[in-house]
Amino acid sequence: MAIFGKRFGFGLVLAVAALTTLTALPARAELDIQEITTPGGIDLWLVENHSIPFVALELRFKGGASLDSAEKNGASYLMMGLLEEGAGALDSRGFARAVESIAASFSYKIYDDSTAISAQFLTENRDAAVALLRDSIINPRFDPAAIERVRAQVISSLQSDEKDPDEIAGRTLDQLIYGDHPYGRQKEGTLETVRALTRDDLVAAHQGALTRDRMSVAAVGDITAEELSALVDGLLGDLPATGPALAGPVEPVLTEGITIVDFETPQSVALFAQPGIDRDDPDFFAAYVLNVTLGGGGFESRLMTEVREKRGLTYGVYSYLVDKDQADLWMGSVASANDRIAQAIDVIRDEWVKMRDIGVTAQELQDAKTYLTGAYPLRFDGNGPIANIMVGMQMQGLGVDYIDTRNDRVNAVTQDDVNRVAKRLLDPSQMRFVVVGQPEGLAQ
Repeated sequence: MAIFGKRFGFGLVLAVAALTTLTALPARAELDIQEITTPGGIDLWLVENHSIPFVALELRFKGGASLDSAEKNGASYLMMGLLEEGAGALDSRGFARAVESIAASFSYKIYDDSTAISAQFLTENRDAAVALLRDSIINPRFDPAAIERVRAQVISSLQSDEKDPDEIAGRTLDQLIYGDHPYGRQKEGTLETVRALTRDDLVAAHQGALTRDRMSVAAVGDITAEELSALVDGLLGDLPATGPALAGPVEPVLTEGITIVDFETPQSVALFAQPGIDRDDPDFFAAYVLNVTLGGGGFESRLMTEVREKRGLTYGVYSYLVDKDQADLWMGSVASANDRIAQAIDVIRDEWVKMRDIGVTAQELQDAKTYLTGAYPLRFDGNGPIANIMVGMQMQGLGVDYIDTRNDRVNAVTQDDVNRVAKRLLDPSQMRFVVVGQPEGLAQ
């Protein structure tokens, strides 16, 4: 959505893109991650890279949209969209011009379990960029005109979602499996709740979302540990110390079957889910490798081979592990013509059972490992991506050695591990499909 987009001109896009490309660091180069505690008591990670005068800074805060109550659903989403719409002494236009004038870029995003703030800036403009970023985080204006403008954008997006089969499927599945838990609600809110939000609601959401007790910080680029410590203390030291209670755990309600949402379209969209696996489970890497073979490995996966290549039922079918803070799912998606979606679902179910009962072959295991270990270094293609990876590691409680050991953990997975985990986890009796369209030959 536009409200979370970066507000700068074409020339700046090229400048930032060039810097991001030129500052790439190799993935397996034993990144020297420094663990730092600032004088103000803020923990952060840093990779120094002085080859070019550019810094990428990533901030994450646990909580996200799940902090919203049912009555204030969408408050955090709307609030995050307003952080760049005027801050301190600058209104929306003034803030955008100031950011663009120093070739900086900021982005503000929100997810179910976290809020994310990203900044990229040149060394020569560091002080000015950090001052603007600080104002957006600490002193957002929430001007009435800006609130109404961004609210209108959110409402327009929600109205568009009502005609989007993918959005309808996702919303329906969330409501089915999570019920009254915050995960069962749209992070954007509903038309009713968004229209009712007040400025006071946004101020309250801001105070609750960005707090020091659930913060992770990472930086990569042309800055020393001492300089970064002073920068971060000045940037974040005035945030509230603590926030409201996080959403509690939820046990997804998953039963075998199909839920159909009638929608006039020539092609049906289907999402499916069963219980997943926690990131801290000892079998997580075996499940991760298993999923690549099942549906996460692109054109080489079993689902893609059986559903697309052999039968031509879809352009794409995928499976993926979903690791939320309070729930874990194993999910997938497929789209097919109304008169063929029933067959596609039958094939998916069959492959789920075959993988559980028969497991992977030695060649499939090797192919999955090659895919995972070969793709991993490609993620480290610039200061920004590296900072993003590091802050994600902090949020997941991973140590600084994870980058160096991750591929070793993948390669340590054996065929017996994968097949044991397939029997343990794959469970068609808890597999729920949500189909949006006018499918033929399917019964709820």
